[in-house]
Amino acid sequence: MAKDIDWSNLGFGYIQTDKRFVANYKNGAWDEGTLTEDPNIVMNECACVLQYAQTCFEGLKAYTTEDGHIVTFRPDLNAERMADTCRRLEMPVYPEDKWVEAIVKVIEANADYVPPFGSGASLYIRPYMFGINPVIGVKPAAEYMFRVFCTPVGPYFKGGAKPIVIRVSDFDRAAPNGTGHIKAGLNYAMSLHAIVDAHNQGFSENMYLDAATRTKVEETGGANFIFITKDGKLVTPKSNSILPSITRRSLMVVAEKYLGMEVEHREVYFDEVKDFAECGLCGTAAVISPVGKIVDHGKEICFPSGMDDMGPVMKKLYDTLTGIQMGRIEAPEGWIKVIK
Repeated sequence: MAKDIDWSNLGFGYIQTDKRFVANYKNGAWDEGTLTEDPNIVMNECACVLQYAQTCFEGLKAYTTEDGHIVTFRPDLNAERMADTCRRLEMPVYPEDKWVEAIVKVIEANADYVPPFGSGASLYIRPYMFGINPVIGVKPAAEYMFRVFCTPVGPYFKGGAKPIVIRVSDFDRAAPNGTGHIKAGLNYAMSLHAIVDAHNQGFSENMYLDAATRTKVEETGGANFIFITKDGKLVTPKSNSILPSITRRSLMVVAEKYLGMEVEHREVYFDEVKDFAECGLCGTAAVISPVGKIVDHGKEICFPSGMDDMGPVMKKLYDTLTGIQMGRIEAPEGWIKVIK
């Protein structure tokens, strides 16, 4: 029985749902894990996560397709990315097949919170892991908790995706051989001051450049960049300190296989940005957020696609990927996991 929620007026926030998944790692092994109704976590004051930020997370969505199925999109890639993150943070990997099973259990247990087709809303799923035993010397934890909760969220853009204005940031998001390529909580803590400062100056987001030379485009901290050239190519920045966005990787396949576009995944120099026809940010939450203008210390780069609507090529990419997610367009094999 679907919950009595005003789906069309949901924001992007936390609403407690009925069940969440919890598994514990102790004495070198994971337990079986279980669903629980308790949303609270009790831990010691000296827990590793509270002292040394040993924590990571993922984000994915479940939604109702046009034909009434509840599905999720490419969860195996989220499982793989969390495994990579755990290895980099000296955390135990939660087995990838069980990871996907945990996601499925949480969606099934909270199926009444999956918004109906056409509402623009979805069920946001947040898997995360952290070191929980007391650690006072700087070292990895010995015990960990892996949890998955979900919350219904409204459409990222109410009233359509209007192009945003972003700025080139003076802050660095990630060091050249640091943790920019993994989804560690600490990366997001690092970006908080920069995003609050950007908002205070009237910008929606930051464009981070590479920390070593400050000549190459990296990402925004919450999303990867995608650019369209004047001759219709999709260009995405390549760097070992960019998080490998699942949406961005999917859009590259959509561009090439569905829309017959040329795709380049390469280093993108900031000097080139003024020559692109369209610019967007891509990620789980919005799929594509169009960028109309980039401000570089007072100098404005305005894209030909303008400030009124998403550019025509981005719109095609957006419509095709969301069409695949919603079951209107046939998906590549393995992209859509049907829950029920």
